[in-house]
Amino acid sequence: MARPWEADPTASFARRLGKTAQELGNSEDEEKCPDIWQLDNGDVAIIGRDLTTAYDSRLPAGVRLGPDERLVVIPGNMLSAAKPDIPDA
Repeated sequence: MARPWEADPTASFARRLGKTAQELGNSEDEEKCPDIWQLDNGDVAIIGRDLTTAYDSRLPAGVRLGPDERLVVIPGNMLSAAKPDIPDA
């Protein structure tokens, strides 16, 4: 059965949502930073720490990770800074 949504690996990075990790004080290393990007197809790419293994056994009821999915964590202030760039549904 096909999934209702599938990630498009050909989509390109269109614009950063929010501020850089350096601007928020979350990173001193330009090459290894969490980030949030809107792709040219409207999807969103999150660059964060892969904590799939740490959270896999304690996910809330109804939350599941597919075999090709990872749980990533970013700083809370990064998502808050992106709020003005995220349109309402």
